[in-house]
Amino acid sequence: MTDTSGPALRRTLGVGDAVVIGLGSMVGAGIFAALAPAAHAAGSGLLLGLAVAAVVAYCNATSSARLAALYPASGGTYVYGRERLGDFWGYLAGWAFVVGKTASCAAMALTVGAYVWPGQAHVVAVAAVVALTAVNYGGVQKSAWLTRAIVGVVLAVLASVVVVCLTSGEAEAGRLGIGVSGGAGGVLQAAGLLFFAFAGYARIATLGEEVRDPARTIPRAIPLALGIALAVYTAVAVAVLSVLGPKGLGDATAPLADAARAAGVPGLVPVVRVGAAVAALGSLLALILGVSRTTLAMARDRHLPGALASVHPRFQVPHRAELAVGAVIAVLVATVDVRGAIGFSSFGVLTYYAVANASAWTLGPRPAARVVPAVGLAGCLVLAFSLPWVSVAVGAGVLVAGVAAYGVRRGAGAGGSQ
Repeated sequence: MTDTSGPALRRTLGVGDAVVIGLGSMVGAGIFAALAPAAHAAGSGLLLGLAVAAVVAYCNATSSARLAALYPASGGTYVYGRERLGDFWGYLAGWAFVVGKTASCAAMALTVGAYVWPGQAHVVAVAAVVALTAVNYGGVQKSAWLTRAIVGVVLAVLASVVVVCLTSGEAEAGRLGIGVSGGAGGVLQAAGLLFFAFAGYARIATLGEEVRDPARTIPRAIPLALGIALAVYTAVAVAVLSVLGPKGLGDATAPLADAARAAGVPGLVPVVRVGAAVAALGSLLALILGVSRTTLAMARDRHLPGALASVHPRFQVPHRAELAVGAVIAVLVATVDVRGAIGFSSFGVLTYYAVANASAWTLGPRPAARVVPAVGLAGCLVLAFSLPWVSVAVGAGVLVAGVAAYGVRRGAGAGGSQ
């Protein structure tokens, strides 16, 4: 059980703040990066992939919202799995989240560096991690304020791209229905890759201990954030695909910037680059928040060093967990090129949500109440194993390593108690 003897986090976030944090996690660098590999996998079938990813995300969001209302504590599915399925499943969810999202943090930081100063991407990435860790250290409300500003900038940039593309003479509706490469497998792979861009609404649940009236706030904030993100993604995908076509989008290195250039507005390209950097900052800010809170919850249960469960007496944040997470990410971005982060992160997060849906299945015996978690669980497993084989192999290997560590810990504990 969770150690509740330590100080609790302060409840300061309302519905608006929670929605903004969810949007800051979703409407981030993923939309700037995930469209190209999705188009490469499925051609114009990426729109079908987007729909599949949205259905799975909706099921995950609904299951997460129901669980978060019952268990409004830091840690999200780590807590739900532990309480509903047992200690091992909670641990597996927490491990998948922390490892997958730490890799995603590194990818977001490197995206900032690549857009701001390509020649010194690693240096800029480390600076971004240090700066955002400092912001989070100062309190979650400051993080919410900064996220609100970031979301506003990103939405404005995305709206500009959509308007420019759809009103240009280069846009052709016929490109939206030309060829689905890779058949059903390609569509599912695209859905798994695009899921990377949806996987931010859980940030609201992982901050459950800092939300006011969580039983009311969380179930409202999660579907609101998800619905807004889906509308934005659909508009952007349609606009960019109509200008570049499936092959052009699949080959693009910076798809939104390339679409603006192809639409005849090269002056928008620098704005898109700034928007991508700001979006990556927003994603990184929210990711550090989520990973540090799950680290806090796992440290409270001694799955991670107990010192990481400390809450700052003034700022009311898990300061040691935030500093530790920031340090690990900084080392990664200084030394590693995380090119496979999207697939790897998606595998970890889909595993995390599979546990969330399995947990939600236990909430009620009524068949109607179990349809959504059943669809979500099946969808998560199918998408996870539809990802590129390298992502599946590495992700599965990391999960097995975590399970082995859990077994060693449990064995040591059992031996010590005899």
